Amino acid sequence: MTSKPGPRIGIVVPCCNEEKILPLTAARLLEALGQLIREALAGPGSLIYFVDDGSSDGTWDEISRLAEQHEQIAGIKLTRNFGHQYALYAGLMEAEGDALVSLDADLQDDIGVIGDMLREFLTGKDIVYGVRDDRASDTRFKRWSAAAHYWFADKLGISTVRNHADYRLMSRAAIRLLSRYHEANLYLRGIVPLLGLPSAEVTYRRTERLAGESKYSIGKMISLSLRGITSFSIMPLRFITAMGILVFIISLILGLWALHAALFREGAVPGWASTVIPIYLLGGLQLFAIGVAGEYIGKTYMEVKRRPLYLVESRCGGSKNVPDAPG
Repeated sequence: MTSKPGPRIGIVVPCCNEEKILPLTAARLLEALGQLIREALAGPGSLIYFVDDGSSDGTWDEISRLAEQHEQIAGIKLTRNFGHQYALYAGLMEAEGDALVSLDADLQDDIGVIGDMLREFLTGKDIVYGVRDDRASDTRFKRWSAAAHYWFADKLGISTVRNHADYRLMSRAAIRLLSRYHEANLYLRGIVPLLGLPSAEVTYRRTERLAGESKYSIGKMISLSLRGITSFSIMPLRFITAMGILVFIISLILGLWALHAALFREGAVPGWASTVIPIYLLGGLQLFAIGVAGEYIGKTYMEVKRRPLYLVESRCGGSKNVPDAPG
């Protein structure tokens, strides 16, 4: 008796300058997808979608070549570099399938747990998060900064999944709900939990990159932040916020020093401390408050423009008859 075929899935892989790693990534994903189909966890018609996020190397040529050689590979080329979150969102909006799995091209996330994700999906879960079981492979600074991030997010009431990045499975129902979010300040790790659909977690161990270099290097982040200008970025307002924090800290230190001088040192000018402390403290607080208010005004400014979150230039492989549409 032939077993019932599994659901048609799509594996969405954002790519930016990943020419060197793509052949190896594609080979491993094709092997994994074939195994899932044999186990009836995935069905015929399942595809791997590589989303080229404005690469400057031969990434799109490599994707096109792979799509010609393998019918289970499709490519989506964005008109320019929109950023990782937007490329991932584009892939989720454009890909077909009963369920979509998103992961990075470096395959540091263990693709062996996709089967576990699909088993959870078949039990009725609409969202399955891939969660790292530890951060032993990270540097001490990265572990500390990650812990601080999650602690701060929890204190602010932000719903996130601890030690989860963008490795997840989403059902078609979840994708339909996600498509109603058109936020310019896109942060999928915070949006997906807001959907409120039945979810589960699978754990895995993160490994080293197969090849190439991380696109999240410090230099890359600094470069991206410096690209902004007023009409496309709120970085100037963030600079004010940073300056406000810095001035506030300096003001607090100077205020404590002035108070100490007034109380414990001889020769201090009468009334000097009571004048200096308010100037320093209130000046720093005002700059800080203006910076925080500016941050929210800047986000509003970006949202009301209603610019498309992504634009598709071309496609290859897979379903070629779907018309291009901006996000």
